[in-house]
Amino acid sequence: MPKLSEIIQRGASLPGGPIRTFLSPAQQQQRELVRLLQQASGTAFGRYYRFKDLLREENPVAAFQAAVPVFDYNRLFDQWWHISLGGVPNITWKGKVTHFAMSSGTAGAPSKHIPVTKDMMRAMRRASMRMLFNLPRFGVPAELYTKQMLMLGGSTSLSMHGDCHVGDLSGINAGKLPRWFRPFYKPGADIAGIRDWNQRIEEIARRAADWDIGYIAGIPSWLQLTLEKIIEYHGLQTIHDIWPNLSVFAHGGIHFEPYKKSFERLLARPLIYMDTYLASEGFIAFQQRPGTNAMKLLLNNGIFLEFVPFDDKHIDEAGLVRPGVAALSIREVEENRPYALLLSTCAGAWRYQLGDTIRFTDVQRSEIVITGRTKHYLSVCGEHLSVDNMNSAIEQLEKTANVAIPEFTAAAVPAGSHWRHRWYLGCDPLPLGQDNITQILDEALKKVNDDYDTERKSTLEAPEIHLLPVSLFFQWQEAQGKMGGQHKFPRVMQQEQLNRWEAFVAQNSFRR
Repeated sequence: MPKLSEIIQRGASLPGGPIRTFLSPAQQQQRELVRLLQQASGTAFGRYYRFKDLLREENPVAAFQAAVPVFDYNRLFDQWWHISLGGVPNITWKGKVTHFAMSSGTAGAPSKHIPVTKDMMRAMRRASMRMLFNLPRFGVPAELYTKQMLMLGGSTSLSMHGDCHVGDLSGINAGKLPRWFRPFYKPGADIAGIRDWNQRIEEIARRAADWDIGYIAGIPSWLQLTLEKIIEYHGLQTIHDIWPNLSVFAHGGIHFEPYKKSFERLLARPLIYMDTYLASEGFIAFQQRPGTNAMKLLLNNGIFLEFVPFDDKHIDEAGLVRPGVAALSIREVEENRPYALLLSTCAGAWRYQLGDTIRFTDVQRSEIVITGRTKHYLSVCGEHLSVDNMNSAIEQLEKTANVAIPEFTAAAVPAGSHWRHRWYLGCDPLPLGQDNITQILDEALKKVNDDYDTERKSTLEAPEIHLLPVSLFFQWQEAQGKMGGQHKFPRVMQQEQLNRWEAFVAQNSFRR
């Protein structure tokens, strides 16, 4: 039986690399859509939208887009997925859905329930193997291929919702690893099953000296916190003092760049970084080659992609695709233009608006970068705090503290090696103190957003509150030439806009 290192070398040496195909991107995607329609034609969704008839059309892509509307999560869950969550088979995908991934939602729905079918689990494993076969392209020496991998994610101890297993996607996948890979996987089943985050990290730190880790994978904020804990626990200078073979970091979930400087302080030498695009809805892309931060779309792995231009003509104020607008196929996209993503998948998502925006850096290679969200979010360490979450928390603050806050804005700022949210609240009259306000707002945000609650226990510090007269917000709008009902004060500010706003506040001597 060949060694793992030999298997990886063979996979990497295939013509065309680890993603081998002789079809164009458009041909791959049309074939993938046909497969999806065939497999789901007998489901309730497939019968309702006449998938068998669509398969007989000369252009199945155009027929599919004309027949099936665009769905956001609420519409798809309320009309179809909630039936699958109730244990009924053959709703939007063949068979019974036994696992649902929890993903952060908006106000009124702190967490989404995303179906994860057996076919989707297999697709995710295939994508992971392709990444493994891709390692030689990044100069990873053969002797490292059989080193162990620390995969940090959610607990593998899942909750039950009727007959369905519910939990974090990373926990679901870690509990379904193929038998041959289990000896390489750390922290191992026992530790991964610990529900309490702090207890799990404590056990990882305690056992770290027993492992020979060559690879780490996960969200940058969680990995940084874990490495810090291991270094502190063992009294090390860097993580390489205990894991000298650590060479590769496969990251995703949030942008790595804000963490890179503080992360590399924990290392004796830089790592090979590989970006991934793994959502609860599917494994969408990964970085296939060095020398770029772009990721190659997986066009033949259980997902059919559509692209909606991200502009006011196509996307409404709530960040949703406007009714009746045309989505583009992979054949029609352009480089350096932002698009909102639609997915149809082997987990039973159909023309599903993911909420992410992407940009093609290389159409020929089908390479993209993630540019943001269709809605404003704060998510520097995985908290995924939406404006809806913010509005709900502000409303609770008004009721509890008996204050009126008609205007507010927030931004993410560094707090040492971690992060915090800086809030500017417009109040009339200004309250005498703000310690109570900070606590109330913090607790309200924890209640409306599970991910915020989790991150506040680790990498996200308590919010920083600044109270301002409401008039200052209007003066800012006037200075920007944006007075009038159609203009709204930005609820989330990025760094450049935050710098201008804070300079304006300081100049007007209202900052407290």
